[in-house]
Amino acid sequence: MPKSSKSKLKPQQLLVEGNSDKQVIKALCEPHNILDLFSFAFPTQGGVENLLKNLPIKLDEANLKTLGVVVDADQDLAARWQSLISKLRDFGYKNIPQVPPENGWVHTQVGKPKIGVWVMPNNQLPGMLEDFVSYLIPPEDRLQEKVVALLNKIEVEELNLYSLPHRQKAFIHSWLALQEKPGRPMGQAITAKALAYDSAISRFFVDWLKYLFEMEN
Repeated sequence: MPKSSKSKLKPQQLLVEGNSDKQVIKALCEPHNILDLFSFAFPTQGGVENLLKNLPIKLDEANLKTLGVVVDADQDLAARWQSLISKLRDFGYKNIPQVPPENGWVHTQVGKPKIGVWVMPNNQLPGMLEDFVSYLIPPEDRLQEKVVALLNKIEVEELNLYSLPHRQKAFIHSWLALQEKPGRPMGQAITAKALAYDSAISRFFVDWLKYLFEMEN
């Protein structure tokens, strides 16, 4: 009988909402040689609600030593943080800050897995993975202004089929569609250096991962 995917996971795991998050984070980690520090995990059905629902189950796994959690803030950062810390308090974690620290949160507590949380895009603003990736566009890029102008025009004329909370998804995928190799997924665009893996926000994120996982390697 083949081994289950769960048995292949390391004691150090990064829990994300879905495959897009995995591919972006993987592309950011590869240049820093830190992918071997942890395994990726995500809920079978994907999405933040399923992640939160399954968080206590994940924390209760016998072999788990360290768990990093990456979630989107979406439209309400405070509400997302409260939903997270409520799950963690129910599991017995204490001394959780009332707001997410700017550079991500890492916490060690006796008798519990080491825990870390990063709320996309930057622990300070509402948004999602696509907002984070938008910060990786090189500052000298001129195309992004054209894409923003186009989206503004479409929205004024009420031609947009996307909802406004998903505007940043429309933006980054429109920008990617206009690159030398149109339509690359976000992770591949980072690997190809169309997006900057060494931008300020990515350095903060990678530093959070190193701090969370490196002592457990």
